[in-house]
Amino acid sequence: MNRRTFLKRSLGSLLTLLGLSGGTYFYAREIEPSLLTITEESITSPQIPAAFNQFKIVQFSDTHLGFHYDLEQLESLVSKINNLKPDLILFTGDLVDEPNNYHWNNKLIQLLQQLEAPEGKFWIYGNHDHGGYGTEILYETFEAANFTLLQNSASRIQREDASFVLAGIDDAMLGDPDISQALEERTDSDFTILLAHEPDLADVVKNYPVDIQLSGHSHGGQVRLPFIGDLYTPAYAEKYVQGKYTISDKLTLYVNSGIGTTRLPYRFLCRPELHVFTLHS
Repeated sequence: MNRRTFLKRSLGSLLTLLGLSGGTYFYAREIEPSLLTITEESITSPQIPAAFNQFKIVQFSDTHLGFHYDLEQLESLVSKINNLKPDLILFTGDLVDEPNNYHWNNKLIQLLQQLEAPEGKFWIYGNHDHGGYGTEILYETFEAANFTLLQNSASRIQREDASFVLAGIDDAMLGDPDISQALEERTDSDFTILLAHEPDLADVVKNYPVDIQLSGHSHGGQVRLPFIGDLYTPAYAEKYVQGKYTISDKLTLYVNSGIGTTRLPYRFLCRPELHVFTLHS
């Protein structure tokens, strides 16, 4: 940790200790974690086929079920996503906080099954999904819910005679990501979206033919203070924390702030977030 980061986090921790008390503490723990923000973004590219004009994609991420986020809250989220009428639904990792301690049941599968998108539902592993011996049970859960895993692989999203490439890589912390393998069936003319749990991988992804990277993992910092910003973000989410980043002439990164919380059950100036992307040819 460099000196600037150390001072930022030390000052932030002090202000948090002093400020998150009374009404502010109640707000950060009980109110803001339930205040969902729906962020709408337009993606325009000459590589997007006309058949996909006004195509709607919903991304959600980092629910961390079991850590102050339950199935009743997930049920409400499923309803909100379906009300958006997406063509495609994407989950970018960390469904459950501690897979080895979570009470797995069919209700979770049923809720994920209820998500509706005519062009499919796709997911990638996050670090918490692999952690706690969760790799297999996460796969079985999403498979039963009709989600398609993108683990160093891609799917061609087809409409009429047109298509674009949706690729995904394994988690960078506890998995084995391989961008080249994920993109091996891509052609030079394909508009390409890559799902990568950790946003800081964008500095590597920019060297590959990817147009859009969608990530989560950071929780947007979860607790943010004026003039300071985020107090803490995990490894591989220290550079790109929240929102939209232009990485290169080719690559644009969007970092989702996630739905649930982890480590601490607080959100402050960092609401849970759904992303809605609309494609324009």
